Amino acid sequence: MDDEQALLAIVRYNRLIDTFLGLTTYSLQNHLRTTVKGVGQIEIDELYIGLDKYGCHYVIPVQAKGGKDQIGVVQTGQDLAFSAEKFPGVRCRPVAAQFMSGSVIALFELTLDEGQVKVVEERHYKLMPASELDRDAIRSYV
Repeated sequence: MDDEQALLAIVRYNRLIDTFLGLTTYSLQNHLRTTVKGVGQIEIDELYIGLDKYGCHYVIPVQAKGGKDQIGVVQTGQDLAFSAEKFPGVRCRPVAAQFMSGSVIALFELTLDEGQVKVVEERHYKLMPASELDRDAIRSYV
């Protein structure tokens, strides 16, 4: 289970977008095919809507990368263009998810800066069975 669909399911089931962005998010649709003026037809791997503790709304397009696929400037630009057209006035926070070695999932918040994809934030997550967690460590997390 190392393909794009598995990655999206793991991220959704474990609410990793919420944890990563510090928002309450809801998956609106996956594999959204739509058109954007001036761009044409695009596909968004998964689209989330989010809300922060102050009531600010966010649109979160997620691109999932399995195997050796690379995060792309074209897809990030399309995600931002889609968000601006379909959700005007709502802050867009594009995210990329990728499997890494050792069953680690990397999440990246992205932006475009002068035509280049820039990583705003990167975090890695390793999911563990509850039986392998240290109960004392859990109580002392700050």
